[in-house]
Amino acid sequence: MEIRIGSLLRGAQEARGTVVIVDVFRAFTTASVAFRKGAKKIVLVAEVDEALRLRENGVGEMCIGEVNGIRPDGFDMGNSPFEMLDAEVAGKTLIQSTRAGTVGMSAAVNASKIYAGSFVIAEATVKAILQDAPELVTIVAMGWEARINADEDEQCAFYMRNLLQGRQPDRDAVRALVLAGEESQKYGDPSQPQYHPEDRDIALQIDSVDFAIKVEREDGLLVARRRDLGCIA
Repeated sequence: MEIRIGSLLRGAQEARGTVVIVDVFRAFTTASVAFRKGAKKIVLVAEVDEALRLRENGVGEMCIGEVNGIRPDGFDMGNSPFEMLDAEVAGKTLIQSTRAGTVGMSAAVNASKIYAGSFVIAEATVKAILQDAPELVTIVAMGWEARINADEDEQCAFYMRNLLQGRQPDRDAVRALVLAGEESQKYGDPSQPQYHPEDRDIALQIDSVDFAIKVEREDGLLVARRRDLGCIA
């Protein structure tokens, strides 16, 4: 198995094979919480207007996401795993738009298979990929707004590469590296209340979720669904 690591929008555009789009703070941590709470599926879109239009057309019940970390006007929820803990999403279709994770998903047009990536689902995602046994895996760290590298996404990509190669990194050491990074400092900053410190805590619960998030095109839309490890598809 060949493993490549890419970054930012260009990395997503150039990614080939089985592609993992990594967004730790916070898109695919939020999605993981939503699926744990019973969400049926999540439609992933790059733009806010598209998310609102799809909800208006009955494609989904709730719009979730962010622009500059803040819930866009008209959205039901922001991009917060902590807030998702109290959301009523069981059986619902969500529509998610963020400035990194879902943008990366939309850009990964050359992928043969796509998974969402974050620390909480890292091990489960690796297990799903190993079940697939692809020749090529590309892990893309999306960073801040898909244009600036971010420690948490880069470290998650390295962590997953190690798992794919049969090594188990020290989770506490990985957390320490992420906590020292620039993006981590936003969480708990009183001038940026949209970044709950609990969001960071949840995002760094490494390998705490036992399913992967697989993304497929359905009727022209990118649709994420929970993939339990007993289900090979």
